[in-house]
Amino acid sequence: MLDYLARYEERYAVPVRRPLRVAAVHREPGGGFRLEASDGDWRARAVVSATGTWQRPFVPDYPGRERFRGAQLHSAEYRSPDAFAGKRVLVVGGGNSGAQVLAELSRVADATWVTLAPPTFLPDHVDGRYLFEEETARYRAQQAGRETLPPATLGDVVMVPPVLEARERGVLVAVPPFARFTPTGVVWRDGAEERIDAVIWCTGFRPAVEHLRPLGVARPDGRIRVEGTRSVAEPMLWLVGYGDWTGFASATLIGVGRSARATVREIEVALAAP
Repeated sequence: MLDYLARYEERYAVPVRRPLRVAAVHREPGGGFRLEASDGDWRARAVVSATGTWQRPFVPDYPGRERFRGAQLHSAEYRSPDAFAGKRVLVVGGGNSGAQVLAELSRVADATWVTLAPPTFLPDHVDGRYLFEEETARYRAQQAGRETLPPATLGDVVMVPPVLEARERGVLVAVPPFARFTPTGVVWRDGAEERIDAVIWCTGFRPAVEHLRPLGVARPDGRIRVEGTRSVAEPMLWLVGYGDWTGFASATLIGVGRSARATVREIEVALAAP
């Protein structure tokens, strides 16, 4: 994937500046924006924010979490099960990340899967391509005004080979959440205490929009009210790639093209306006 993106950038001569970080986006008194960046200030008439969610992993505020002396990491930081061999580990989160991390860890560690609600599993034949094709058909039906079936939720676990294998081993079983942390582990809801070495949070992400805070457009959950991809409160700001609220399947490379093209067309019109 990285090779594809590098060749795409070269093929179309995309003028990418790196490494560069934008700390804040401000309105200019006379119109337009000023961007505080790591290489100095930039000014623009229009801004497209496409930072996604990967830089803002979400960890719930569990009672006693700050007192726990074991290891805690988010699935975004997880690389391999090797560091957890022989340890007691809680995998928290009922989505695909939780199931896949559990499948790996359960081979080398005493791993327990903790989910808020019982996890739901998709049929064995359903994979990512199947899901995308189904969602594309649902999108086209909606555009044509036809009724559609409810979509699969983000919590539905895709039965990729490691998860299927974990099911065969009988480890694909979840338990309800614990009540609180202790310095050395957790207390379950029945009062039982258990020593735990590590917790891996597979609890999702939030939109990475801290750089837009000066504009006052973001809600507490990070979402920004949009029409299509265009900010309602700041009409020269567009948001691309944050999930379905900024375009159908826009958090995926295969799906973002549709909303990206629509965004470019809107910007062309907006910049041409007197």
